[in-house]
Amino acid sequence: MIVAANFKTNKTRKEVKEYLEKLDSVNFENVTVRVFPPSTALFEREYLGVQNAYPCINGAFTGEIGLEQLNEFNINKILIGHSERRHILNESQEFIAEKFEFFKNNGFEITYCIGEPLEVRKEGINAVVEYLKKQFVGIDLEYDKLIIAYEPVWAIGTGVSASIDEIKQTHNEIRKFTSNPILYGGSVKLNNIEEILKTDNVDGVLVGSASLDFDTFKEMINKAKEI
Repeated sequence: MIVAANFKTNKTRKEVKEYLEKLDSVNFENVTVRVFPPSTALFEREYLGVQNAYPCINGAFTGEIGLEQLNEFNINKILIGHSERRHILNESQEFIAEKFEFFKNNGFEITYCIGEPLEVRKEGINAVVEYLKKQFVGIDLEYDKLIIAYEPVWAIGTGVSASIDEIKQTHNEIRKFTSNPILYGGSVKLNNIEEILKTDNVDGVLVGSASLDFDTFKEMINKAKEI
């Protein structure tokens, strides 16, 4: 099982340092843990990844970080394709695929995010599948360091998780495209993580706001150990 935390634009460097120092003492037995802090709070940890980076070694890309900066912290894990970067920051599928290819070629473990808006979900599973297929354009679904994170846009940060039937149905469809791990993300909480993790073709979770509290995230890891 994989239990990953996306802090988004939350926590200072000091707060992340204190969080990681506590996390270092947690037994990860039978669970793969990943933490994606803000770029200002990168540290050297095997389980740490970056939320975003530019597909370059270095260069004239104001406001971005590249491979040279990530190498300083031995970071070799990255989130790509998160819906907030697609919809708020207007990243195109073409650019996302370019980013994917760059970090794939540099041997990164890539957690690749996909998900549909509410209006597509309301049209039914066939519409959802067609929407998700467009997010696979230019993506090597057989890359051995790929992790897929299915996050329905309408469930992110809303407190409303997809139903177990919706998760099962969608993950079963995604499984037809890849044999790599598939995570579920979207309002994952302590009171639903166990049921989600027990669902067919769910190989873990990508947790947002609930992961900001260390004790909650630690308990999520413990629940994953029991699955």
